[in-house]
Amino acid sequence: MRRVLSFFLLCFLSFCIPTFAADYHEQLVLRPLPLSALLASFNFRSNTSLSAFEAHNYRFFPRSLGQILQHAGTRELHLRFSLGRWDAESWGARPWDGAKEGGTGVELWAWLEAETEEEADHKWLTLTNALSGLFCASLNFIDGTRTTRPVMSFRPEGNHPSSNSTNMHLLYGVLPREVVCTENLTPFLKLLPCKGKAGIATLLDGHKLFDASWQSMAIDVRPVCVPGEECVLEIEQTIDMVLDIDRSLRPRDNPIPRPPPGHELKCDTSKPYHSDDTCYPAVYGANQDWTLAQIFGRPMQGICPLADPTVPPVCLHVPDSRSVYSSAGVREIKNKDGLSRCFEVEPAADLDVVLPRVESEGEAAPTLAESIVRPETPSLYAERSFTGYGQERGGVQTILRNPSPDKEVEFVYMESLPWFMRIYLHTLQARVDGPSTDQESLIDEVYYRPALDRARGTQLELRMRVPPASTVFLTYDFEKSILRYTEYPPDANRGFDVAAAVITILDDGKGGTGSASVSSDKHTSSNLRTTTLLLSLPTPDFSMPYNVIIFTSTAIALAFGGMFNILVRRFVAADEGPEVSLKRLKRGIQTKLGSLFSKFGKASIKKNE
Repeated sequence: MRRVLSFFLLCFLSFCIPTFAADYHEQLVLRPLPLSALLASFNFRSNTSLSAFEAHNYRFFPRSLGQILQHAGTRELHLRFSLGRWDAESWGARPWDGAKEGGTGVELWAWLEAETEEEADHKWLTLTNALSGLFCASLNFIDGTRTTRPVMSFRPEGNHPSSNSTNMHLLYGVLPREVVCTENLTPFLKLLPCKGKAGIATLLDGHKLFDASWQSMAIDVRPVCVPGEECVLEIEQTIDMVLDIDRSLRPRDNPIPRPPPGHELKCDTSKPYHSDDTCYPAVYGANQDWTLAQIFGRPMQGICPLADPTVPPVCLHVPDSRSVYSSAGVREIKNKDGLSRCFEVEPAADLDVVLPRVESEGEAAPTLAESIVRPETPSLYAERSFTGYGQERGGVQTILRNPSPDKEVEFVYMESLPWFMRIYLHTLQARVDGPSTDQESLIDEVYYRPALDRARGTQLELRMRVPPASTVFLTYDFEKSILRYTEYPPDANRGFDVAAAVITILDDGKGGTGSASVSSDKHTSSNLRTTTLLLSLPTPDFSMPYNVIIFTSTAIALAFGGMFNILVRRFVAADEGPEVSLKRLKRGIQTKLGSLFSKFGKASIKKNE
């Protein structure tokens, strides 16, 4: 009943306020990927005028978040919740060119308006504590040791007046250890105008989202100004996930994956070693059949009446050669590029999309181009890992590979390291492996801010380039610090998480280095993150204190008990003790027995009556 009332309320608002309908957009884009993967990108975008926002008239902008931004003096906000690893080798380029991606855990960066750095730090503390309560996350643990001030890596995405550039401070915090779960998804959905009651948000289920191979939730708030129109404050919420089709299509009565029988295995019979007892798995993920209800557990339940009706709610990126079926009340619109199509849904209709298998003639299997759209090649591949051994020193190696045969890639590489990971800057070196032999021009600019023990971490930013068809190895050494025993977490032997490196690829290499200063110059760029690292520090044996406590407690108990008995107890001979009268003992025994016999006798008489 509550759901029906909320739906009619949304319909009433959509008819009573038609002029505001274009202030909210939502769209779901589905893109099949190789190896039985499906990329689902949810995008929600709403805005309100800056004058209405300052007058506390939020319209579609969430009031809970707007009040936090006003109280903390935040002019632009970017928040990321990420989990998993993007497989660039198989899935190609990242969605949104990595602009909506974050490293494993939680990332937050914002531009705050403040007169001094001390005031900016105070507002940053207010912002992190408020967002921690709003999103049920541990953002309040972003202290000075986890906060940096990037110089070259981030640029404002919104339109900020140049007169306020001196009062804008960029702060960046990261929690690589934070576990993203359903408690973060529920507040995310509450920020939407239609919540999870209608539209594409009805497909967002925590069981499906957090069962994905890779997922990222992003929230971006920025001012947008269009010439000739009033400036608006825009909030964009994005959820990207890569689902495993095989795992999503698992029947409900088989929650635990069991190996299929031999006759159901899909084998590559072209292999020379294929036989009755040898099976090489076939790459059949590009030609699988599935439905929207099977992937997300339910069809899309109607459309959000507050959304822009000119934007199709669901789009699917598959070639025109594949047949796609939809439920009743849905109209399919094919794009001119022949690689995608969108679906318009009637207000009261449920949307379900069926993607059947490509039927091939004879035994020839369909090619990749016939079944899915070939993923784009990324501009840069990045890998990062630890080197060395021992508990005292180590090293970090980052492998950067440029797949383009004729285009050079210029980017900004940033690392935010914990204070107990002391790097040796003189060991920083970049070595190229490829046609280019110019080793000195790889790193153009270096910004290094050393760490202070228990006060701030290490900040390292490099502006560098990778020649065409080349691989650059970036390495440096570091020293591990010994912590106090109270600074170790409960699972100290697991290790300490080191935040992912942020790589910002520049389009033209002429953007300047002053990203902390807000300007109106716009330069398109794409981002990518490396994987987080697990650092092993010298860890004491925490079982020894408990062993010492048990041993000393036992020794003290034995010594104190023996001394106490010697001082208090009085030892006498047997004949010196008090005499016990036998007659008194016999009389007491007879009295007790008599009372027992009398009780049992009365009970037997009552039963006979």
